[in-house]
This record gives sequence, C-alpha cells and structure tokens, in this order.
Amino acid sequence: MKQKERRPGQKKTSGPSGESRRDDRAGRPAKPVAQSVAARQAARESAVPVAAARPLTTRSGERPAERVPVILESLGAGDFHLIDSGDGQKLEQYGPYRIIRPEAQALWRPSLAPQIWEKVDAVFTGDTDEEGTGRWRFPKAALGETWPLNLLGVDFLGRFTSFRHVGVFPEQIVHWSWTKDQVERAGRPLKVLNLFGYTGVASLVAAAAGAEVTHVDASKKAIGWARENQALGRMEKLPIRWICEDAMKFILREERRGSQYDIILTDPPKFGRGPNGEVWHLFEHLPLMLDVCREILSPQAAGLVLTAYSIRASFYSIHELMRETMRGAGGAVESGELVIREAGLDGKTPGRALSTSLFSRWVPK
Repeated sequence: MKQKERRPGQKKTSGPSGESRRDDRAGRPAKPVAQSVAARQAARESAVPVAAARPLTTRSGERPAERVPVILESLGAGDFHLIDSGDGQKLEQYGPYRIIRPEAQALWRPSLAPQIWEKVDAVFTGDTDEEGTGRWRFPKAALGETWPLNLLGVDFLGRFTSFRHVGVFPEQIVHWSWTKDQVERAGRPLKVLNLFGYTGVASLVAAAAGAEVTHVDASKKAIGWARENQALGRMEKLPIRWICEDAMKFILREERRGSQYDIILTDPPKFGRGPNGEVWHLFEHLPLMLDVCREILSPQAAGLVLTAYSIRASFYSIHELMRETMRGAGGAVESGELVIREAGLDGKTPGRALSTSLFSRWVPK
C-alpha cells in the first residue's frame, strides 16, 4: 500500500546499522536531530565503518527484463485502511482507533468534512519534521500504549511512539501478500531473509505460510517488539530466528558461510546506526548490500525485494541498480511506487492515491 521519508522507542532498524531509522514508518528509531554540514562531516569521519567492505562483484551477461513503472496499490486490509488525507495530514483507521498523523505528500484538501476529522481517538502533535519527535494527543480519552491489530491473519501490537509511528507500515502488505503467495505455491519450505525487519509482521506472515525465516534488525527494542507480536499470535513454534545485529555485517558473514535464501526482503533506512556504532548511508552502502544479497540468493530463488523510504530520488535509481546487480540472472526487475488509496469511512470507497515509497523487485520469471 507508499513514497516516504519515514519508520517502540525507536532505534532505527537493522540493516547495515539500522538503529536510527528516520522514516515515516511506524516506530522506527528516528535519526538524530538536524546537524550542520561541518558536524555531519565530522561525524562521518569518526564513524565506525558499516562493515568491512569488499569490492563489488564484476558481473556479465544480459540485464534482466524490466517492468516499469509498476504501481503496487492497496485499498487497506485487515484492521487498517486510509480514510482520508489532505492539508499535510492523513486520517487512518487502525483497528478500533481513528488516528491523524502528518503526511507531507498530502498536498490536496481533505475530501471529508471537518467534523469527521474532529472525531478521532489520537492525533500526533509536536515536531512534524522527519527528524523530529512529538507526542500523541487523545481527544476522547487516554489510551494505552499498545492495542491489538491483525493483517493477513497475523496478530500484532500497534503502539503509539514518539516518532508518529504505530508499529506497522500497511503499504508493505503488497510485498507481504506476494511473499505469502510465493511460499504457499513453492511446494517446499522456502528460506526467507528479512533485513531491517522492524516489528516482525512480514516475518510472521512468511513463517505462518510455511517459510523458515531469519529476521535481522539492529534495534533491541524492535526485536523485543517482534517477539511480543509472535507471542500475541501464539506463533512461538514457528521457525523464526530473531537476530539483533548490523544487517551488513550479518549478510557478509552469511556470504562467507555459503548460506543461501530463497526470498530476501530488505527495507533499509536512509540513515542508520548499528548496535556498535556502525553508520549506514543508503546512497553509499546500498550497492554493496544488494551485491551481497545477490550472492546469498539460492539457485531456485523466488525474489529479491527492496523498498526505499525518505529519499529524494526517482525509482529509476534503484531500478537500474537492481538490474545491474542481477545481471546474468535472467528473470525481470519490476520497479515503481507503493501507494495506499483512500477508502473512506466504510473502508470500501476508493479515493485518491497516497504515495508512500519506492520499490524494486527482482523475480526469476
């Protein structure tokens, strides 16, 4: 259901250094407050490398076929739908709660009457800058920190965090549905790697469908939240490895071990910090990350999925990078945007499309 600059006490999620995730995404750690150019440069010079680098692999062969632009759209699902948007905000339904959050891309006016927007359970207020924090206001009555939600048959907890996130990025349901379909159709247990896995909804969906899942995130809080979600759904026996580690370090080690995966989902932040001070910059480190992911894809791989939030770039930038990375692998690369379409008060009345993020996906056919 996404072009965003967005993602419990938030650390940025794992990925190569995913502690500081400053996206509009639910509850991921937010990035440090804005710094001067000199301060940012000094931080870079003193930062711990994201991982011991290796040269990019020189690849030959034809680039995969391309499908562009592809718009993956959701009207909502399960306990979520986008009711309305406009004036830099979005009105959403999350289970029993109606919520207002900032949305810079909602440049138009709201479709619904002001009195409907006034009848909400929670409003995020305060600093609405992507790097800022704020607080929740509860117009009707004080609400608990968490509440139960369900998407694609998976139970998990919503949570009001200081970074306007609520623990799930519903637009991702299009990728989760695709993963679920691949796993169920495979006729064998697929191995799924979920990098920057955040609160684990994608991992739980894949495991419930029959996959063996490895979930990686650099945030201890995010991993703890993911385990809470697993317990909530009574899914403790599902084959999921929860790993709190810098994502780049993890996949480089997996490459050395000769480990392989059939599906890799990667959702890196624009900027992040790992548990040991590793620093991740999307434009600097993404080529190597995808290169390593290519190396640990199995010969019978079903796909490699990349989602990018909060970047000032065309989807073509990650599209062409994915095609170069998968040169010689055959198949096709499909890229574009994830969008959520307004669904009205009833959740069934289509309205305007709200872009949330860019994506690129390699598939073998």
